[in-house]
Amino acid sequence: MRFLKRHDFGEVRGLELGWSPVGKPLMTTMCYRFGPVLIDTGLAHMRPEVLRMAKQNPVDAVLLTHYHEDHSGNAGAIKAGFNVAVYGSAQTAEKLATPYGIYPYQHLVWGATDSLKIDIFPENLELNGVRFIPVHTPGHSRDHTAYFVSEHGWLFSGDLFLSRRIKYFRADEKIDEQIVSLKKVLTLDFDTLFCGHHPKAENGKAAIAAKLQYLEDFYGKVAELARTGMAESRIMGALHLKEQTFIKLLCFGNVSMKNMVRSVIRSLPQK
Repeated sequence: MRFLKRHDFGEVRGLELGWSPVGKPLMTTMCYRFGPVLIDTGLAHMRPEVLRMAKQNPVDAVLLTHYHEDHSGNAGAIKAGFNVAVYGSAQTAEKLATPYGIYPYQHLVWGATDSLKIDIFPENLELNGVRFIPVHTPGHSRDHTAYFVSEHGWLFSGDLFLSRRIKYFRADEKIDEQIVSLKKVLTLDFDTLFCGHHPKAENGKAAIAAKLQYLEDFYGKVAELARTGMAESRIMGALHLKEQTFIKLLCFGNVSMKNMVRSVIRSLPQK
């Protein structure tokens, strides 16, 4: 099934994309247009739809929040097909410069990202008459970058938010870094949260604050038990934390609640 839905946020348009070999997609992903500026590019499985959109409404610049396949999947095709600049962080540029391996579930749900050379965003990035301020927000991935547009009160947050209560982590996510990143963006003056999966046209800052509170509470509870020497599985039992079994099996354990617990333990000072 091919899924495409357009969302209107005034001057910004959202394109929600998803794909599944059978039935409804497990997850959809948002990319955004502000005039000729495209923020993230969606998944490779939906390339015909993304390229058709770019042809009908010309794109002259692309901003990537991070390298993950559902956000960068069509960057190479857009750059090659329309000769536009693709911007991202130095870490994103390094990751996308050469092919990298992904799990079978990532091939299934999103498809692979083609390697490409991207431009590292300059200190002053003005596009379509407004200034996009890159904000390094690691935790979900080490290269993760949000883009703040102060004059409109917008934050293009990639996967920094996702939801108020997170049910699982990828194996490489770092909860301590996410907490720092959430605190960082809360110092910015924004209301609209252009999230990669669950946008908030209003009260976006409150949504970020709610996620921060949840992660801080989670971290504190897990850390308290971990300091007693309690193992991951026992911590999950003591805190009544439940795995999303289907997700964990589909992803070969690369995505799980246990990864959240493990991320807390890894961040604690080692004795």
